[in-house]
Amino acid sequence: MSNKHPELVELGHNWIAAWNTRDLEHVLTLYADDAEMTSDIIARLGLSVQGSLRGKENLRVYWTKGLALAPDLHFELLGLYTSPNSVIVRYKNHRGLTICEYLRVNRDGKIVQGSANHA
Repeated sequence: MSNKHPELVELGHNWIAAWNTRDLEHVLTLYADDAEMTSDIIARLGLSVQGSLRGKENLRVYWTKGLALAPDLHFELLGLYTSPNSVIVRYKNHRGLTICEYLRVNRDGKIVQGSANHA
């Protein structure tokens, strides 16, 4: 695991832990109010043809639907990769799929852009 950007490594660990508690409000505290999220699942759920949503309220709607469809959701951390303003969280989900989540942060350390990248 990278140690060049310890605050981003910590964010990656906190992100995994927040999802594993299934506490959506805790997850949302990691995001800026105007954060944007992109994922194939957003399109699959019919929330956006482009697969992107902006703003915490839209993320809350998306993740509420997602959590309802995945009652056994659990992420196993496989790796963290940092740059000066982002962290990629590589993890295995409850279905055994490996996913890389790109999380870009603002100066306050809040996530402003996320992208779930599936194999």
